[in-house]
Amino acid sequence: MRKRTEPVTLEHERCVASGSSSLGSAAAALDADCRLKQNLRLAGKGPAEPRCAAEAGMKRALGRRKGLWYRLRKMLLCILGLYIAIPFLIKLCPGIQAKLIFLNFVRVPYFIDLKKPQDQGLNHTCNYYLQPEEDVKIGVWHTVPAVWWKNAQGKDQMWYEDALASNHPIILYLHGNAGTRGGDHRVELYKVLSSLGYHVVTFDYRGWGDSAGTPSERGMTYDALHVFDWVKARSGDNPVYIWGHSLGTGVATNLVRRLCERETPPDALILESPFTNIREEAKSHPFSVIYRYFPGFDWFFLDPITSSGIRFANDENVKHISCSLLILHAEDDPVVPFQLGRKLYSIAAPSRSFQDFKVQFIPFHSDLGYRHKYIYKSPELPRILREFLGKSEQEHHH
Repeated sequence: MRKRTEPVTLEHERCVASGSSSLGSAAAALDADCRLKQNLRLAGKGPAEPRCAAEAGMKRALGRRKGLWYRLRKMLLCILGLYIAIPFLIKLCPGIQAKLIFLNFVRVPYFIDLKKPQDQGLNHTCNYYLQPEEDVKIGVWHTVPAVWWKNAQGKDQMWYEDALASNHPIILYLHGNAGTRGGDHRVELYKVLSSLGYHVVTFDYRGWGDSAGTPSERGMTYDALHVFDWVKARSGDNPVYIWGHSLGTGVATNLVRRLCERETPPDALILESPFTNIREEAKSHPFSVIYRYFPGFDWFFLDPITSSGIRFANDENVKHISCSLLILHAEDDPVVPFQLGRKLYSIAAPSRSFQDFKVQFIPFHSDLGYRHKYIYKSPELPRILREFLGKSEQEHHH
């Protein structure tokens, strides 16, 4: 039995041995193959890696560029949409255009107390309030001539009112749009005029500063008429001149035309940086530059002004004014173009209503840099006023 089983066992062991050796060689071959593939992969990876990284970087840069271009295009489309929408908005809501003309909601400087003109260096000025109409109250400043500076300290409104009858001429100053009677350039002009011996009476139209009411051309003109009558009732025989600046020139010519029609003209009219009429001024204003060639500009932008009852027709008014007229305009005026002031003079000078009165145009060279509101800085201004108003005073006494 043992002999019989031995060969079987030996044969089985040989088979196992030969099987295990063949398995080992197969595993070794497989292992070598795996190592070869791995080596090939590693060898192939070397130069491809930076190429792939560069491609990924380019894709990211292109993505960023596309994102930037998309945002820029979106912004440009928004601006274009707004540019096209604004004319329609103004046409549908004419009140917007009226607000842009008056700019009464712009209070510059903002943090000043209009009840205290002394805070602006006007220590010889009194603040008071007049009531042109029911529900309308307007704030007024009255600055006496600088020679009375000491006498004016601590005085009340009654003293200031009585002072109007003293032997000094009076200037009623009508300011332009935006700001208040306490605006910096306005205060500087009051100081100059006061130093030259003039009373200066100025006020904020209804809706400006601390004056109650809603702005309108009619309302502004009525406020000016009320203050003029108030001054005339207290001024005795003293000359009263009217000085308008910018939009205030429109109020001034409205007022003086009305005064001439009722045969109580002022002693002279001074227009600083005037325009011909509000339509021409709106067309020439720097804000309108971007829309000047917009199709239907007049219909979109100018007609709403007229439909709001705003005309300020200086060119029409000067044909009905009978008093001395002085026009002051800087050549470098960026707000009211110099040529509009020159054009107004060319309309007024030959007018029959001025045949017995002096009409004078004084330009200020652009090198001086007086622009729209700094003519008060001119060292020539005292002489110009003395020569012009001196002749007006002679006409007044005649």
